[in-house]
Amino acid sequence: MSEVRFDDRVAVVTGAGGGLGREYALLLASRGCKVVINDLGGAMDGTGAGTTAAERVVQEIKDAGGEAVPNYDSVADWEGASNIIKTAIDAYGKIDILVNNAGILRDKSFLKMEMEDYDKVIAVHLNGTFFCSKAAWPYLRDNNYGRIVSAASAAGVYGNFGQANYGAAKMGIVGLMHVLKQEGAKYNIMANVIVPIAGTRMTATVLPPNIVELLKPEYVAPMVAWACSENNTFSGYTFVAGAGYFSRTAFMEGPGVFLDPAQGITLEMIDENINKITSLEGAQTFGGATEQTGFALSKLNLG
Repeated sequence: MSEVRFDDRVAVVTGAGGGLGREYALLLASRGCKVVINDLGGAMDGTGAGTTAAERVVQEIKDAGGEAVPNYDSVADWEGASNIIKTAIDAYGKIDILVNNAGILRDKSFLKMEMEDYDKVIAVHLNGTFFCSKAAWPYLRDNNYGRIVSAASAAGVYGNFGQANYGAAKMGIVGLMHVLKQEGAKYNIMANVIVPIAGTRMTATVLPPNIVELLKPEYVAPMVAWACSENNTFSGYTFVAGAGYFSRTAFMEGPGVFLDPAQGITLEMIDENINKITSLEGAQTFGGATEQTGFALSKLNLG
């Protein structure tokens, strides 16, 4: 089995001062990657800031013989995100890999959620992923190479009580990566998503302590690092990883039914066919919106 290496590659990992981001950064660095360790150093709800978290991980990497530099900017605004990417350019002259990992939590039931809770979570997760990806994009295109891995969540893919803001942001990230898959294809830019199952300071708020202990962040890191590697030629995929389990999840569309618009389509016809409409037996995935629309139109008699 040949070793997967990142020699001469440069990565930016956001939210890398602890938890999952730290594990991603440590693994990449151990395989020869130069890494920008971004971390605002704030609390789990996004308040506060500090340099200690990022500097500690940088020192860990250097102590192990690797190369890393810190960055303390917030991903949640364009200026900060641009400076995160600029840190890589200034230190190493390029960027090859971006891991959008930074995140906060402000969990409340939908009824009790304040607009600030929604805005802050969207700003860090969705806007932060957009800003960092956009800031890196020109460099990746110019180099005709890039690997972007962005963090989603089961709370977005499947839903979770009390996380309307978080779930909405995480599914927005999935949609963004599907678009970057298409726009990056001819530039050898692969944009994928990771759904981690891990015990971190964020998941510790929603999982029992004994379960958190079993779900070590380092068990997710190999999947993320592989998706960052030259070996990865998949794009637009949503990978699931945790506790030794690795998989892919995807939107699927059932075969459905086709009703002739020329004959008129009524509510009663929907009611009569609802079991076929909702069935996923024989479901398939589509590579993009155009392919999905083309499939639907192919069933119509357009004369």
